Amino acid sequence: MIKSFIKKTAATLLLMAAVAPVAGQDLLARQAPIDKKMRAVDSVSIQRLLEREYVEDLSSSLYPDWESDFINRYGSVNLPQEVKIDLRGFCMPINSRIVTSNYGYRKRFRRQHKGIDVNAYKGDTIRAAFDGKVRVVDNQPRGYGKVVVMRHPNGLETVYGHLSKHLTEEGAEIKAGTPIGLAGNTGRSYGTHLHFETRLGGQFINPALLFDFEAQDVKGDFYVWRKHGRGTILDSHQGEVKDELLAENELEEEEEVEETTSTSNRRSPSFRFHKVRKGETLSSIARKHGISLTKLCKANGITKRTKIRPGQILKYS
Repeated sequence: MIKSFIKKTAATLLLMAAVAPVAGQDLLARQAPIDKKMRAVDSVSIQRLLEREYVEDLSSSLYPDWESDFINRYGSVNLPQEVKIDLRGFCMPINSRIVTSNYGYRKRFRRQHKGIDVNAYKGDTIRAAFDGKVRVVDNQPRGYGKVVVMRHPNGLETVYGHLSKHLTEEGAEIKAGTPIGLAGNTGRSYGTHLHFETRLGGQFINPALLFDFEAQDVKGDFYVWRKHGRGTILDSHQGEVKDELLAENELEEEEEVEETTSTSNRRSPSFRFHKVRKGETLSSIARKHGISLTKLCKANGITKRTKIRPGQILKYS
């Protein structure tokens, strides 16, 4: 009997000795710090979740209501001093790399051109630049012609003018890259092209600050719009990206009317295009093509003092 007791006691002690290290390991595991890699993954996931929520909430917080009858009814929106616009998840609205008319003041028409004109052929597919909801589908014979306006979760509204055909309808919720129309020459237009605008709360932003049509890409991951001062492109890897273009944060309370032509009976001008090279000036370009500086400036709606940059497309006849 004593032997049996000793055996049982020995077995119990052996079992406890075997279990103790395991329990100790469990205790140490619970007290150990979180693995650095897992912590990094969690941080990235949390950051992405916060950014997604910010983007989804931005549009609803900027705009007071939903308006489908007018392109621009938001001139009185009280925008914050600074808005960070997410440009990721974009799609180029058209495959063309040629900008035929830039954003800015047009001396010929004595008013601002609030978007850019991109060369196109009739029937070219026009696509949504970002995820969003179609706010306006309209036909304005004296202005944009057949036009689509979209509102995006990142706060932007994009305008696609002079279409030959609509491929979407008001209220449609669509993804970036979805066809929304076909390029055309409707409305007040001198020839087939896409008139493309980017707006924030009723205020116009130069699309060239956000989109690089020649490279078929956006300028960076984010654009920081400022009410008073220069906007800034941000890249997740490079940080701040300097851009020499300056956004004109001009408040517009009236609906914009496209001004790219005169009367409908006037014959469409025939233009050729010049891509600006490093070191070239307006004067040297005019001499190269055998035209006057005044004529070159007039064709592009610029002045003799306008600064040009390498890669810019200029028209000449």
